[in-house]
Amino acid sequence: MQLKYQCGTIDQVLEVDAQIPEFARKTTKAKIITRLADANSLILVASHEGKPIAYKLGYQVSKDIFYSWIGGVVPAYRKQGIASQLRLRQEAWAIKNGYKQLMVKSMNRYPAMLQLLISAGYQISGYQDKGDPDSSKIMFSKCLGG
Repeated sequence: MQLKYQCGTIDQVLEVDAQIPEFARKTTKAKIITRLADANSLILVASHEGKPIAYKLGYQVSKDIFYSWIGGVVPAYRKQGIASQLRLRQEAWAIKNGYKQLMVKSMNRYPAMLQLLISAGYQISGYQDKGDPDSSKIMFSKCLGG
C-alpha cells in the first residue's frame, strides 16, 4: 500500500476525525483554529489514493516544548505503523525546529496509544484526574536531546 505523508489542513483533520468511532466528542474547526491561534503548529496527514486516512496535530506551548495534541487513524488502516510514522515525522520536525521536549496526553480508554507512547520512549510525567479512570488524562513527555 502506497501512502503519502505531508503537511495537511484542518479540513483533512476533520475528514479523518469524522471516521474515528472512539472520538465521541468530535473536534470542531473552531476549536482547532482557536487552539492553533498564535502558535507555531504542525498538521501531518497520511493519505491513501488521495484520501486522508490519518493525522497528527500539534503546536508550540513554549520555546522548548511542542505539544502533540490530537491524532488518529481510520480503523481500516490501523496496525500498519501509520501512527508510528506520523509520530516519527512529528518528532523529526520538532527537533529540526529547535524543540527540546515533546509532550502528549492520552487516556486509559486508548490502550494502543499508551503502548505506542511507552514503546517510543515517552515517560509518564503527570495525571489529570477527571473523576473516573477512563476520562482522566495521563501526561507523557519525551526529551528530544540537545
